[in-house]
Amino acid sequence: MCDRKTNNQKQILIFSALLASGFAVGGLVLGLLVGSLVIVFDGVYSLVSLLLTLLSLSAAYYISRPQKSRFPFGKSMIEPIVIAIKASVILVIVGYSLFSAVQALFSGGREVDASIATIFGIVNVLGCGFGWWYIAKKGRQVESGLIDAEAKQWQMDTLLSVAVTLGFLAALALTYSPWAEYAVYADPMMMVAMSFYFIKVPFDMLRDAMRELLMMRPSGELCRSVGKEIAIVDGESTPELSLAALTKVGQELRVDVDMRVKQSSVSVVELERIRNTLKKRLSKHASRLQLHLNVAA
Repeated sequence: MCDRKTNNQKQILIFSALLASGFAVGGLVLGLLVGSLVIVFDGVYSLVSLLLTLLSLSAAYYISRPQKSRFPFGKSMIEPIVIAIKASVILVIVGYSLFSAVQALFSGGREVDASIATIFGIVNVLGCGFGWWYIAKKGRQVESGLIDAEAKQWQMDTLLSVAVTLGFLAALALTYSPWAEYAVYADPMMMVAMSFYFIKVPFDMLRDAMRELLMMRPSGELCRSVGKEIAIVDGESTPELSLAALTKVGQELRVDVDMRVKQSSVSVVELERIRNTLKKRLSKHASRLQLHLNVAA
């Protein structure tokens, strides 16, 4: 990864860490004051997001350091490892929050000051929404798995804040209705509903990271795109080219291409031309390309 991309990645992660620290402190303090399980969860999630962002920042710094002697094949594996850790931690938080919410439901609910909680929810929606938009926008320029995972964290936080705000608005309306006695169940019910919804995002993150760590076949879209590029080069060259293997690990794309030579030999100049053409076409799919040509008669 070039120095400019590395610096941009670090700046985005630092911004994310600073924003997450503010929401973590605010959520924990207010959640404990008003006695809301959902706001406490939001604060804990922001705190964990901060710690995970610092982990991503450390990983980005470590990956950018050249250490060819210790990592002769590069450090691309570090990125999916960090993403897998982040996804696993988020899954644990969501699971524990679901357990706490179910316990609260069976123990008579939780009384919450819905008016203060609603104001906090609105502030959270605006702040988290801005963080999600900004990081996702910058992430499209950097093309980093770590930044994509960061954007998904903020996406979850934004959707969580929206759900919390809508839930507290409903709870506030309920307190002024004939069913005011059921308002105490609004907080744990929101937590249960959100837990089932939010469990999908970290699960998908963990699944994709494990696919990279196990060097499995990447997405169908990437396979089709790479196959199309190889087919174009195949039409421009005498040797027959075919995609033998393809895998993506972090920012590294590993492509194995079989080159079947019909005649008895192929010139070195032709081989280099084909290799350079493939590199030029395939480099747009990742920051680092590992291209291997297998020549067979």
